[in-house]
Amino acid sequence: MKYLFRQKIIEALLPKKKEGLTEGAVLTAVGASKKDRKRVMGVVSALEKDGLIYHSKGHYILRSASRYFNGTVVKVARTHGFIRKNDTDEEFFVRGRDMLGAVPGDKVLAFVSEYADEEHGSDSAKVVLITEENGGVMTGTIVLDGNKLKLRPDGYYSEPLFIAGWHGNEISEGDKVRYSIHERADHHSDITVDIVSIYGSSEYAKYSVDAYIDEKGIETEFSEEAAAEAEKAEHDGISPAEIKAREDLRRLPIFTIDGADTKDIDDAVSIERTETGYRLGVHIADVSHYVRKGTALDKTAHDRGTSIYIADRVIPMLPKQLSNGICSLNPGEDRLAFSCIMDIAASGEIVKFRFVKSVIRSCVKGVYSEVNSILDGEANDDIKAKYSEVSAQFPVMRELAEILIKNRENRGAPDIDSKESKIICDENGICTDIKERTRGFSERIIEEFMLCANNSAAKYAMETGFPFVYRVHESPEKEKLLKLSETLVNIGIDPKGISEKSTAADLSEVLERTKDDPRSPVINNLVLRSMMKAKYSEEPNGHYGLVMKEYSHFTSPIRRLADMSIHRILTDAVSGMPADKLTRKYAKFAHEQAYRSSITELTAVAAERDCEKFYMAEFIKKHIGEEYDGFISGVTGAGFFVELPNTVEGRVDVLTLPVGTYELSNDVALLDTISGKAYTIGDSVRVRCIAADVGSGMVDFELLEHNHEDKH
Repeated sequence: MKYLFRQKIIEALLPKKKEGLTEGAVLTAVGASKKDRKRVMGVVSALEKDGLIYHSKGHYILRSASRYFNGTVVKVARTHGFIRKNDTDEEFFVRGRDMLGAVPGDKVLAFVSEYADEEHGSDSAKVVLITEENGGVMTGTIVLDGNKLKLRPDGYYSEPLFIAGWHGNEISEGDKVRYSIHERADHHSDITVDIVSIYGSSEYAKYSVDAYIDEKGIETEFSEEAAAEAEKAEHDGISPAEIKAREDLRRLPIFTIDGADTKDIDDAVSIERTETGYRLGVHIADVSHYVRKGTALDKTAHDRGTSIYIADRVIPMLPKQLSNGICSLNPGEDRLAFSCIMDIAASGEIVKFRFVKSVIRSCVKGVYSEVNSILDGEANDDIKAKYSEVSAQFPVMRELAEILIKNRENRGAPDIDSKESKIICDENGICTDIKERTRGFSERIIEEFMLCANNSAAKYAMETGFPFVYRVHESPEKEKLLKLSETLVNIGIDPKGISEKSTAADLSEVLERTKDDPRSPVINNLVLRSMMKAKYSEEPNGHYGLVMKEYSHFTSPIRRLADMSIHRILTDAVSGMPADKLTRKYAKFAHEQAYRSSITELTAVAAERDCEKFYMAEFIKKHIGEEYDGFISGVTGAGFFVELPNTVEGRVDVLTLPVGTYELSNDVALLDTISGKAYTIGDSVRVRCIAADVGSGMVDFELLEHNHEDKH
């Protein structure tokens, strides 16, 4: 390693914060031989020159030892980078000159700098040395620089890198490739690389997705052991003895409702009226019956943590023999389930619930669009015939869901309308269309019924007092609420009720009051950003957004580790295991599973969001030159972003705007200080698509028309 002696010297001096080490002690600590003495003392002199150590009374002492920390490089731009502190997740800004050529994924020893970084809103640091070079997959795109093919790395921005070696097939401009670093350098632009393999042309989103998945270390193949266990589970099926040991619910008209292309069906419902209200059954695939502690499948689920859904592909948490096979609640097939049976009053209050291991048989694989057509009275005869066994339950479902939705509104839970993209690909995996994903009433029905089961599972754990994995959503930070209020004022919205003590009901009131405002999508996004991110915890800290004290994730064990984990705990709980024994068995387990579930969820969300951009660029590239109406969704000092009705987002570079002197105003507008013209988030605009780069997911627009008011 290039900085081996530098690293050893600093590591030797770190524990000697005050007394330091003599020259001889330094040489001994780094394991230097006699012939290494001159070289080691040269490094010591360089460290003195850099101001990292000083010499006093015959001892070399580390300067400000408390300001050193271990971190990981998370981002590198052309002129700077960011390091995340390993033990706190705090991020530090690093000037390019202080990066030492470190690349994303490198482990580094860093030093907190004295200069502040107000522009990026973070403390500053400098890389002292690279302690562990990124040994993972690195990807990039082949570009033509002058008359030479070079590499533009993914994940960080620098001048294209010189290609030192490639011994495979001929590489071409635009190829998405995997590479390794041939030789490092103090400056990123001087790094040289070797090409390892070619994915395909970066003009196709699917190859950029392949590269992204590899670079992030997302596993797509299952181990032989896990695959064998899954195949055995599917082959063995369900034994008569297991059916006999469970509550037999096959007589009930149970059914599923999902998207048309869903294959991993893990939740089903049943409902009936009672004398006092309703009996709602939520029947969940009993995945933990097949994924036993200590097995290869158990390790796989823990490592992956969640399924990842990217356009036309799924990276499942469990092999398809489970996720699409023996665990999927396919119609007409006996399946093992974990059922939550709830008695619900006419008011919508859950008055009683019980959890039971069951065997079920779904009557029909429902599809949201088809059920919506029945609810709307527009179903054709074929759809009516398909649902004949269960359609009598639909009016009861609607009735209960309307009560539950009203109760949620009365609690003050914000109904945030965040846009989701529906990416449509052809048989070759090429994006042919992008639409905003719409939601009918059947989607809301299933959502409300799942909320009931999730709430009941958390109540059961809290009332009994055994360890559990809760889904928690903490109250927003005061600073974010104050920032929300300030931002609403700056875009001309009355922030009435928004303060550092705002409740969820206050946020809900703003959304309701502005739902017909043309800027409603922006307001929804601002409210969402003001909130904390939901996560998993062994502590029942409640859910701010749902306004629930008790909440968990029980209903998707095929695709989420958290749900499968609480199924394992609940299995012992319903078998009668005492709470004290449950505590001894699951206290550490609950903490570990909550942490792992939160970490893997972040990876999945980022992957789904980042990879969407490749498909958006692939789609819009076929429409370069076409004009669109949209709205300004974000602003920076370098321009602003525009979102189209189909959810595609692109940037308008400040250099393409009318001549003026532009600056960021109140974080909500790009203001021309000469003319007074302002481009403010929420403004309606008409743009033309002028460029799209599939490999980076970047889309460029130029402004044609701007519908705004000069408020600045």
